Amino acid sequence: MASIYNNYSSDTICAIATAMSDAGIGIIRVSGSDAVDICDKIFVSPKKQHTLKDHEANTIKYGFVCDGDTIIDEVMISFMKGPYSYTREDVIEINSHGGMLIMNQIMELLIKNGCRLAEPGEFTKRAFLNGRIDLTKAEAIMDIISAQNNFALESSRMQLQGKISDCIKDIRKKIIYEMAFIESALDDPENYDLTGYPEKLDGIVDNLSEEIRKLVDSANEGKIRKDGIRTVIVGKPNAGKSSLLNALTGDERAIVTNIAGTTRDIIEETVRLGDIILHVIDTAGIRDTDDVIEKIGVDKAKKAVEEAELVLYILDSTDVFSDEDKEIASLCKDKKTIVLLNKNDLENDIKITDDIVRMHFSEPDDKELPIISTSLLKGDGLDDLKAAVSDLFLNGEIAPKQEIYITNLRHKDLLEKALESLSLVKDSISKNISEDFYTIDLTSAYEFLGEIIGEEIGDDLVEEIFSKFCMGK
Repeated sequence: MASIYNNYSSDTICAIATAMSDAGIGIIRVSGSDAVDICDKIFVSPKKQHTLKDHEANTIKYGFVCDGDTIIDEVMISFMKGPYSYTREDVIEINSHGGMLIMNQIMELLIKNGCRLAEPGEFTKRAFLNGRIDLTKAEAIMDIISAQNNFALESSRMQLQGKISDCIKDIRKKIIYEMAFIESALDDPENYDLTGYPEKLDGIVDNLSEEIRKLVDSANEGKIRKDGIRTVIVGKPNAGKSSLLNALTGDERAIVTNIAGTTRDIIEETVRLGDIILHVIDTAGIRDTDDVIEKIGVDKAKKAVEEAELVLYILDSTDVFSDEDKEIASLCKDKKTIVLLNKNDLENDIKITDDIVRMHFSEPDDKELPIISTSLLKGDGLDDLKAAVSDLFLNGEIAPKQEIYITNLRHKDLLEKALESLSLVKDSISKNISEDFYTIDLTSAYEFLGEIIGEEIGDDLVEEIFSKFCMGK
């Protein structure tokens, strides 16, 4: 980590930390060893004195940002002295009026007087490199900013509080204890006895693997709760697909008519169903057609089904279950699918029932296929749809069932690698391989876990992670 930080240690950086739009207040953040000296050159008190160097830490000072004798803006300046700041460096925050023109003028003054424009995420990167936070907490900060629902926000808060970090450190502590014991026994066999130790280690590895496996198992649900479910709406033309999209969004997002084939292309929307996010794609009606444009839409619809995590298959319950319906059902094979029998308000015209769907869609005795009766014209059935999605993806549980969820794919991948390393330890034990080989795979597991919290990490990965941050964070 030192090699990365050496590139930046002599620089004082600045960036606009608030949204890049006109607002009542804008904040410009400055961090580095020269933060106070640089800001003192452009800040004057009401008595026209440059007194920022005498500014007491953790207080706010009123005055003006000036370019020579020209007042640029009336501001409040706060000073946080390192190491008691976000970056553990001296940090100045200039609270100006929020206009983009005024903030850019202040930025130009700072750069002219010695600052460098910060890279995306560089303030948080410095907090990490200076040891204020570990990598999981740094990633949690970005997740808090981008959270789309309550679960994602709460999960990110837990991560920022160190729940995941503490769990990983505890597992690593147990692993390194066994590594140290083996090395000590091999170096000093007179005082450390390895008799019966392989059997003991086997049980320890089982316990460690179970702890890691629980974290890995939480990843799928954690990803769904955080990122949402890629969902596609399919069905024949005029079955009610666009009506469903409009009902989910609460808006006339798609054109609804009784003319078949109105939707020619895919329409994408993100909707919230309870505390679950659905990334919904409304597709063209799937049918045989000679219309070149409509056929392109049908091909896109079929491709969308292939890539979907959830298929909402809408049937017009007043129509017969046709060959086209059978083709759509075949496309949904091996996909998590919910069937919606639409137009139930036309009771006297119902031709498709649950039994008919099961007969054509799956095995007759398959009771797992969720089938919901709806009248999308009236909004009936949406609560049942919400419950069905929850049953399919969250086992019916909307509230979080545990404190820690893995929502970061990088973390999941490293946990799986650590799990594989521990399985190799068990394999060595079962084959009666010498104890000195155990430490090889124990070390690998220890290092994979260390990558999660940033204790075993290369320069390139640090750059990649922080490049995804917004400017000023």
